[in-house]
Amino acid sequence: MKVKVLYFASIREKLGRDAEELDLPADVATIAALRSHLRTRGGAWADALAEGRLLRAAVNQDMAQPAAAIKAGDEVAFFPPVTGG
Repeated sequence: MKVKVLYFASIREKLGRDAEELDLPADVATIAALRSHLRTRGGAWADALAEGRLLRAAVNQDMAQPAAAIKAGDEVAFFPPVTGG
């Protein structure tokens, strides 16, 4: 399954990229599974997408929970929470 993944703000800075297209294994079917899959790259990936780090996600520009399903052709975005002031 091929998806496009976008990275924003501090995540983009840590990873040194703003987007990529990935061909995912069949067992990666949710946002949480995608995040876990990306962490296995180690290094900056493990840090930027760490399990305890508060991140937001969107699928096709709609906010989504970690258990949300992803499918071929989806655009998944990861970004830090935004605070106002």
